[in-house]
Parts: sequence; structure tokens; C-alpha cells
Amino acid sequence: MKDTQQLSRLASEQSNTASCALDQKNAYEIASIINGDDAKVAGAVQRALPQIAEAIDLIAEAIGNGGRLIYVGAGTSGRIAALDASECPPTFNTDPKTVQFVMAGGPKALASAAEGNEDSPRLGEREIAKKKPGKKDVVVGIAASGRTPFTVAALACARKRGAKTVAVTCNQNSPLAAAADVAIVTEVGAEVVAGSSRMKAGTAQKMVLNMLSTGATVRMGYVYGNLMVNVHLKNEKLVERGISILQQAADVDRKTAEQALKAAGNTVPVALVMLRAKVSRSGAEKALRSAKRNVREAIRLAAR
Repeated sequence: MKDTQQLSRLASEQSNTASCALDQKNAYEIASIINGDDAKVAGAVQRALPQIAEAIDLIAEAIGNGGRLIYVGAGTSGRIAALDASECPPTFNTDPKTVQFVMAGGPKALASAAEGNEDSPRLGEREIAKKKPGKKDVVVGIAASGRTPFTVAALACARKRGAKTVAVTCNQNSPLAAAADVAIVTEVGAEVVAGSSRMKAGTAQKMVLNMLSTGATVRMGYVYGNLMVNVHLKNEKLVERGISILQQAADVDRKTAEQALKAAGNTVPVALVMLRAKVSRSGAEKALRSAKRNVREAIRLAAR
């Protein structure tokens, strides 16, 4: 069967009966139809939670052992991957090398369409090879169709090199899933604009990648309760957030939180360990190193 015939049979490529007269609707009706269809996304993601949880544990283990999370995608999928990777350092203060992305067409394709690159398995293999994936790493391939040659080849190459692999797709029984150790399939069905995978499929992918990166860093202790304690204080808003986090997490007033933050060298996790365990800055830093930056574990160690 030709690849074009395979594509036409995918659930994500079918015509959506709810929007078949979309061009005859007014603005409110168009928005209502899109909104009604978007409501199906959360349910599709929910059905994939067991596989999402499995991938979260793989990623947390990899990063905890000095490995990396590497996303691979083309078009919309690649741009969503790049967004998630770029948000990890400011949110969790991770090293920029810890969560990376490979985009078909390179960084320039983030702003300008370079979709022709997605048809090349050779380019997929070449680009992932530049990252030198290995046994410590997890490589996540993202493609709504599950058949993008660039992404499938990159994931298969990473797996051959020993990396754990995860597929994020919206169609069952895909080549991408076959190339992965864990397949996350969010079956969102036909799009409001037929075949426009930037819509429901893209929303599902964004939700899944949020869960993967957030879930892994939470498992590693980079979040305390539900507080973003590893936030990097690079501007006035983030400094205010850091003070507020300390007030909540340590149950102290603003003045105490400000003093602790200053004494901790403007580093929220250090300040929190100092406040909760009643130790010096050096004691807090030592505990955080011993706990591999797991804040709750560092508090426990420092308080002994």
C-alpha cells in the first residue's frame, strides 16, 4: 500500500462531520464548533495516562542518572517540542543541555515552514546522531500521524544506540509507535479543519509534553508540594514569586523570606532548606547536593 493511501486512512485525516459546513458559519458558530471539538482532547489524553506515567518514570530516572530528555519532531510537533524544552530551564532551573529538541529543518524551521525535511529518514538519522544519544538518555518522537519519516528514523536510530524511546502520536498501530519502547497514543479523531494537526492533535501533544517534563521534574523533587521552588530569579516578577514561594513553603512572613533569600544568594531551594531545617547556607547547599537537588529530601537530610 502506498504511503499516501495509508495517510488517507488515518483517523486524524478524516473529515469531521461537526464542521462540514464550517465556511458557512459566523464567527461565534466557528468558535463554538472548535471549542466543542477541543473538549474531546482531555479525554483522549486521559486514556493514555498509563503510558504517560511509564514515560515520566523513564525520563526521571534518565535525568537523575545524568542523562537527557531529547524531543524529536517536524512541523507543529517539532515546534511544540521546542517550546517544552525551552521552558524547562526557567521553570525548573534545569541545565539547558538536560532537555533538548531536534527539529526537522533546524532552528530556522521554528519560525518558517520547512516541511519538506520531514520526508527524509536520512536527515532524521543524521540530526539525532549529532546528539549522540545513549543508554542514559530518553528520546521522545512526536508526530500526530505517527508516520513522519524524519521522526520515525530518528527514534529508530536512537533506540539502536541504546536510548530509551517514547512515541507521542494520535493514531494507533503507527511506525513511530513500533520504533518506541513506550507508545503514547492520544486518539483525538478528525480535526475541525480536516488534516490540520496543529489543532486537536497539537493540543494533545502540548498536554502530553507538559506532563512528561513536569512529571519527571516533580518526581525528582524539583517541586516542593506544588510550588515551583527551582524558579530562576531573573526578573522582578520572578523575585516576587520566589519570596511568595518561601512564605508559603516555610510559613514565614515576607521580611523573613526576603532575608533568607538574600542569605541564600538569591537561590530559592537553598533558602527553603535553610528555613525549614534551620541550617546555614553551607549546610543547605550540602544537603541539596547529597539529595541531588530533591528539595524535600534535602530538608530531611539537613534536619537530622
